[in-house]
Amino acid sequence: MAEEENVHEEHEMSFIDHLEILRWHIIRSLASILVFAVIAFLAKDFVFHDLIFGPSRADFYTYRRLCDLGNYLNNPDLCIQKLSFTLQSREMSSQFTTHMTVSFIIGLILAFPYAFWELWRFIKPGLYPNERKNSRGAVFFVSVLFIIGLLFGYYIAAPLSINFLSSYSIDPSIANEFDLSSYIDTLTQMTLACGIMFELPMIIFFLAKAGIASPELMRVYRRHAIVVILVIAALISPPDVLSMTIFAVPLIALYEGSIFIAAFVQRQTLKRLNQSVQ
Repeated sequence: MAEEENVHEEHEMSFIDHLEILRWHIIRSLASILVFAVIAFLAKDFVFHDLIFGPSRADFYTYRRLCDLGNYLNNPDLCIQKLSFTLQSREMSSQFTTHMTVSFIIGLILAFPYAFWELWRFIKPGLYPNERKNSRGAVFFVSVLFIIGLLFGYYIAAPLSINFLSSYSIDPSIANEFDLSSYIDTLTQMTLACGIMFELPMIIFFLAKAGIASPELMRVYRRHAIVVILVIAALISPPDVLSMTIFAVPLIALYEGSIFIAAFVQRQTLKRLNQSVQ
């Protein structure tokens, strides 16, 4: 009986130690987010004038490249001379709360690679040696895919949606005067959603390593996956066809690319099994 109590106490202490380690990983992750959020808060002019409100002006990088493409194709309609909307702040505390919220979001984005690395440091010791070997470079690839998704969202998805929604009109008598929070929500929603959805190849990679996803299964359920993708795109994008299409097309392409990733993982797994049998 005494031995059982000692074993129970050892397990309880090891579990508490485990929680203590997790707590410090979380604290360091939150501290990194806070540091970057403070930096973003202090860099107010750059963050808002150049970064946040960049897609609201015709001199934004994406619009200039579209104009260059229009000149090359002899199609002046691609040149955006002006975005037909103005931004308003309708509440007394709106600008301050927006400043705080945007600073936190930027802090979260900038700290993401480090925060994920902290999470991975907590998970990694619990993996088997072969699982650690198979997941080598996970932090790098997750971070790279997240950054690529953010860039796609910021330079492609968000500006095209903002231009479409701001230029859409049901009657010339109606002026587009958007609330500041509405514009910020659209920009951050489009950008962060792209950053998250670009993680699909890594998700499929780990599912394939675990034997859950296979290229055959993904091909069989391709049509079902496309329907799910369209539903997700409709839920996370602004309520217009263009925004939904901008989300859905790359997500479908990522799904198709993930089939090749699952096939690669399957071939590597079969190769290792054959070598172990021999």
